[in-house]
Amino acid sequence: MGKIILTGDRPTGKLHLGHYVGSLRRRVMLQDEGAYDRMFVFMADVQALTDNADNPEKIRQNIIEVALDYLSCGLDPTRCTLFIQSQIPELAELTTYLMNLISVARVQRNPTVKTEIKMRNFESNIPLGFFCYPVSQAADITAFKATTVPAGEDQEPMLEVTRELVRRFNQTYGDVLVEPAIMLPPNATARRLPGTDGKEKMSKSLGNCIYLSDDAATVWKKVKKMSNGEPRMSMEEPGHLEGNAVFTYLEAFSTPEDFAEFWPEFHSLDELKSQYVQGGIGDGTCKKFLNSVLNKILDPIRERRHEFEQDIPEIFHILQRGSEAAREAAAQTLDEVRTAMRINYFADEDLIRQQVAKYSK
Repeated sequence: MGKIILTGDRPTGKLHLGHYVGSLRRRVMLQDEGAYDRMFVFMADVQALTDNADNPEKIRQNIIEVALDYLSCGLDPTRCTLFIQSQIPELAELTTYLMNLISVARVQRNPTVKTEIKMRNFESNIPLGFFCYPVSQAADITAFKATTVPAGEDQEPMLEVTRELVRRFNQTYGDVLVEPAIMLPPNATARRLPGTDGKEKMSKSLGNCIYLSDDAATVWKKVKKMSNGEPRMSMEEPGHLEGNAVFTYLEAFSTPEDFAEFWPEFHSLDELKSQYVQGGIGDGTCKKFLNSVLNKILDPIRERRHEFEQDIPEIFHILQRGSEAAREAAAQTLDEVRTAMRINYFADEDLIRQQVAKYSK
């Protein structure tokens, strides 16, 4: 069995810097390194509908937005399989089988589920589809026999549910499914990038995002409003790193090359921090530096996005071809699943012979 990556995003809006630094940048690197036999990247529209069932048009419109973000960041459909979750019915079938192997209490204990239920105010009225999405996610991963899932640390509890379901399935029916390992971002700050307010994880619903498709003027407008932590009366006062979103973003994105290009007075972020906490450096200057760092990353992404926007029908063709290829892979796994569960009735010649013998007496 080869090394397989599976990863994806809910198409509820354009992708932002949290997506980029948390997983998307790593996906492109992994694709380019070529160390994995196959890479699947998908848009989880079924999971997105679990809390957007009354607004499917939102999901429908954002499929292309996410696809454009994928392609503009460097994902190459000739080297990875881009697909749409809902176009693979085998995933829904496997979800149903896996639901029989986990209890309601186990799902309720999942801290990620608890957090997201609270964030969406679902405490008293949880949609069943939303409650069960850890199982749906497990089906997504296991249908493609993924060995590795690049994700943020908040997804580790979800991956543990998947591993438990794999063990339970294999113990019950036979070794078919594969336990996945999580691949966390190497930069600890990138694992949970806060929003521009510095208080929450970057989230579309909280309105604290910098989107990959934001133009330079919009990026600067958002950077200028970023939290500096504890206020100070003048730049001569010592600066504070605690709760300072500007320095959190610099931790996630800046490089020594950025300092050489945009702020040669300093050689590294550590040098800048040391001076900042002593005083004498203005928050506005730090924000201008961060703005330069971010636009250095975003400029080529914007340019590629503009090119892809000129041929939207081709984007649909890419997704269709990827979905067809993904379905072939999932269908093969489901054949093995049905055989292991002994529900492959029409292909089970031994069963047919047994029944013939039984009723021939």
